[in-house]
Amino acid sequence: MNPHDALTEIATLLERERSSRYKSKAFRAAADAIEGVTDAELRDSAALRRRKGIGESTFAVIQQALGGEVPGYLVDLRERAGVQRASTLRPLLRGDLHAHSDWSDGLTSIDLMVEAARALGHEYLALTDHSPRLRVANGLSSERLRAQLEVVAGMSGDGFTLLSGIEVDILEDGSLDQESEMLERLDIVVASAHSKLRMERGPMTRRLVTAVSDPHTDVLGHVTGRLVEGARGTRPPSTFDARAVFEACEAHGVAVEINSRPERQDPPDELMTLALEIGCLFSIDSDAHAPGQLSLLDYGAERAERLGVPPERIVTTWPLSRLREWTGRDRGA
Repeated sequence: MNPHDALTEIATLLERERSSRYKSKAFRAAADAIEGVTDAELRDSAALRRRKGIGESTFAVIQQALGGEVPGYLVDLRERAGVQRASTLRPLLRGDLHAHSDWSDGLTSIDLMVEAARALGHEYLALTDHSPRLRVANGLSSERLRAQLEVVAGMSGDGFTLLSGIEVDILEDGSLDQESEMLERLDIVVASAHSKLRMERGPMTRRLVTAVSDPHTDVLGHVTGRLVEGARGTRPPSTFDARAVFEACEAHGVAVEINSRPERQDPPDELMTLALEIGCLFSIDSDAHAPGQLSLLDYGAERAERLGVPPERIVTTWPLSRLREWTGRDRGA
């Protein structure tokens, strides 16, 4: 097995299972360290150990791969990942409208996210780093977002499109945390609440309805804000009038996000069923913060299929031309 490929796959699988970011970064660093190095050079164990970015675990993986084995660590990770979750819906997904890079709180560069999206067969990926108010996530000021747009513009080609976007914070009054002029320039706007999640029912309902009524909003992200498992602990869902919020989504053509992260599973099943009954559109998104997490779409597709969400109501099954037509800024006018 190619040592570089083994290190990269380990990093990807560690990201998929949301392991420590330090572990996955260590394996990506080791892969970078041996990029372009011949097998003959790698067999010089003393020189390899001295190479920056190579530790005991990564050294062992390289040696096993050089010996023609699938490294034991990789075997274990593949077993833990299991077979790709069975779903007739998953192959219909053409892209992903919610993903992050190291411009905000993602773990890797934009180009590595694009490379992983291409490898999964995506036709498009929206880069949706955070907005300025979310300082803990290094949210993008309007100036940084302008600079990012120049980078994004050069990342498409050969049947793949990197869409410009943002995960914009929904402020307490329901307004969006970015200049309207900047939101107008973006392909995709995912609006999500990240603070004051325990607001009383009435104010939270007004907040979310106001946000989805904004003509710039395309997707309502992780609507309840709940956490059901994982290293961050658990968090109860926000309380609001879900019918009022989803009716506003339906009226304004805003998609309700089916967030594929296992620690979120948001919306809960009963709310997804309600949104389906009301007639909402949906967007199955990974909310990936690393390349390996783009494959978390498996989980969202499985939930959507189980609850009977028709593929034609899922915007991420649409071709890019139809997606662009849907995101026209005159929706809901």
